Amino acid sequence: MEEVMETLRSIKNELDEQKKLINRKGEEMTEKITMNINTILEEKFKNLELKHENLKLRVENQEQRIYYLEKQARQRNLVFFGLQEEEKFYSNLEKLIVDFINKHFSFKIDYRDIEAVRRLGKKNDKPRPVVVTFTTLGRKIDILRNKGTLKDTPYYVKEDYPQSVLQIRKELQEQVNAEWEKGNKAIIKYDKLVILKNTSANGGNAKKRNLPNSPENAANSNDEQRSNANKKNKTLTTYTKQRTSSLPENVIKPGLLNFLISKNDNNNTSKQDNSIST
Repeated sequence: MEEVMETLRSIKNELDEQKKLINRKGEEMTEKITMNINTILEEKFKNLELKHENLKLRVENQEQRIYYLEKQARQRNLVFFGLQEEEKFYSNLEKLIVDFINKHFSFKIDYRDIEAVRRLGKKNDKPRPVVVTFTTLGRKIDILRNKGTLKDTPYYVKEDYPQSVLQIRKELQEQVNAEWEKGNKAIIKYDKLVILKNTSANGGNAKKRNLPNSPENAANSNDEQRSNANKKNKTLTTYTKQRTSSLPENVIKPGLLNFLISKNDNNNTSKQDNSIST
């Protein structure tokens, strides 16, 4: 009976050992599988991140190109506001723009100066603004420089900006107002805020009118020049005195001492020569 019990105990111990071994192997396999899965997922995530970065760069480059192209496309455009909408054909709108510019500006244009015209937005009760593309940038600049002639009229002219730039300019306008309240001169240039240097502090002295060249003023200026010259001379004299008094009194400078010694040697040599010759 005892032998049977011993056999059963040994069998149980073996089973326990096998169970522990199986559990350990299972844990090791689980760790390996988990590590393999994590490694695969990390590689996939790295590839996805790399693709995402590449796509992000491509999108940014495309946006910059679109931004530049759109800016170039609108470079010769102007938007006219307040023009009555009575035209039925394209030629009528083109004639309306030519007649309007010739009437309100000091220079004349013809149909060759206009590349294209069109109304903005959907038709409604109010007259829609007109976008005009000129054939040359110079003609557009001429109109912008002379847009002050429309000051007392219901018409006005503006640059043609994309919708995104208009939104940025609207947000920047608050900063412009804040800078003007601080006393700084600020403007919006396309889609950027430009703060100009405040020259009011230096401008007070710079803008002072020079005194006329009367005899009294001329005399005063001459006196000032003399006093300045005397000051300069005093400064130079003081500096020279300081340089000459660098050695104590009764001391001969080395250069002068060498000169005297060499002169005495020459005199002695000449005397010896004369005595020998005699």
